[in-house]
Amino acid sequence: MAGKTGTSRWLAAGMTAMTLALGGVSTAHADASLLNVSYDVTRELYKDINASFITAYKQKSGETVSIRQSHGASSAQALSVLQGLQADVVTMNQPNDIDLLAEKAQLVPANWRARLPDDSAPYTTTMVFLVRKGNPKHIKDWDDLAKPGVQVVIANPKTSGNGRYTYLAAWGYRKQHGGTDAQALDFEKAIFKNVPVLDTGGRGATTTFTQRGIGDVLVTFENEVALMDSGVGAGNFEAVYPSVSLLAAPPVSIVDNVVDKRGTRKAAQAYLDYLWSPAAQEIIAQHHLRPRDKNVLAKHAAEFNPIRTFTVEETFGSWQKAQQTHFSDGGTFDQIIVDKK
Repeated sequence: MAGKTGTSRWLAAGMTAMTLALGGVSTAHADASLLNVSYDVTRELYKDINASFITAYKQKSGETVSIRQSHGASSAQALSVLQGLQADVVTMNQPNDIDLLAEKAQLVPANWRARLPDDSAPYTTTMVFLVRKGNPKHIKDWDDLAKPGVQVVIANPKTSGNGRYTYLAAWGYRKQHGGTDAQALDFEKAIFKNVPVLDTGGRGATTTFTQRGIGDVLVTFENEVALMDSGVGAGNFEAVYPSVSLLAAPPVSIVDNVVDKRGTRKAAQAYLDYLWSPAAQEIIAQHHLRPRDKNVLAKHAAEFNPIRTFTVEETFGSWQKAQQTHFSDGGTFDQIIVDKK
């Protein structure tokens, strides 16, 4: 995890996320009201899951529940909860952001991963590329991101799990091709030299690429690429799958201190349990995320391109080691940014 100085550096981002988190959210009369604090690119996913859960929970318990959503860069969202945003549940894109809540304020227990199936991650995804129609720069794999004259859009690894996954995927790619740590660092420097702007979150990076017209390639989650590749303006873009990428398993947790204080543990637990239900797993698949339910995954198998993946644990030892080495103050990413300037 980042040290105290690193946490302080992100306070402004966290406060901004907390200030803006609930903008435009309405709450109907309900027996229970939950706040789901989530990462940047899950707005549409949880909008659909929430509607399905509210109906199912009413049928099962007779109780009405309302659910508010808060979205932003994953690490900034975690800091907002750390600073007092009353999240009943957190649905983040990397374990570090929930570990932060356990380590800094004991908002969740240290063993939070063990409380739900699959290490508390109801689906997986990976990092892939979105290029402009025709792929004019002929981008096929991670090596192409480091070539001179290629503009690469990546979210900021300091504030975004999206950006962190991208960084670690590129590092792992170079290591898997026989590179040393020094060569992997040089590879990252070459890639980030090609990054024109570092957006704080994944959805901001998508906007930069698709709406502002900046960059030759966007690196982001597979589900975000699929959304752009098949949605409005799809004719302007193409998905490209690299030869190998990093497996992402976005985790979820109840925020124990909040649900016990608010009396919402029952509804919050039911909400997270529901993510593994066949109905929710179907919604997850429809949003281009890879479901854990084998039957649902098999039903949608044709929609997910095969891709070889590796994990953070396999390549970096643990998320904690990866965080300390690469993203804490003075880590490799700070060296890259200094050299970039």
